[in-house]
Amino acid sequence: MRRVVHVLCVLCVLCGGALSVSGCGYTLAGRGSTLPASLKTIGIPLFTNRTTVFSLETKLTEKVRSEFIGRGKYTIESSATGVDGVLLGEVSAVTVAPSSINANQLASRYAITMVAKVELRDTKTNMVLWDNPSVVFRQEYDATGNVTGQTAIDPTAFFGQDTNALERLSTEFARSIVSAILEAF
Repeated sequence: MRRVVHVLCVLCVLCGGALSVSGCGYTLAGRGSTLPASLKTIGIPLFTNRTTVFSLETKLTEKVRSEFIGRGKYTIESSATGVDGVLLGEVSAVTVAPSSINANQLASRYAITMVAKVELRDTKTNMVLWDNPSVVFRQEYDATGNVTGQTAIDPTAFFGQDTNALERLSTEFARSIVSAILEAF
């Protein structure tokens, strides 16, 4: 009998503590959203590509759309019209630079840096809901064979040789952007 009373007292203390913490406004970082409840559909038109990397804008746009769809909270459209919000993106630069050199003084790893501008705007109020005018995204990749006549630090040549690098870069970029927008970072 004493054991039952002791267990009930412990449960009451734990429940009381849990209730007091939940009422103080404490939340885990990254679990909230600053997006308005009225935002149900998001238009994500094709990103603008100001670089020489062929079809980078197509791959990035597809990946960002897929990431939003995978989160399941919003309806995603490819048009900027007839939606509650619109996500616009513009890639302004892509650079490839050796980040590791082997014993033969050849690059064995490359660092790819992409700079983009991303903005989510409420179409009803024309208010910016989220933006980052200078998203800098950097990934490292193992070197691949070189195409004759193209330098190792030419982004067009690099992505032409290693389409998997473009795929990985696009996937990670989409995850980071969508997480930043949805998780209030």
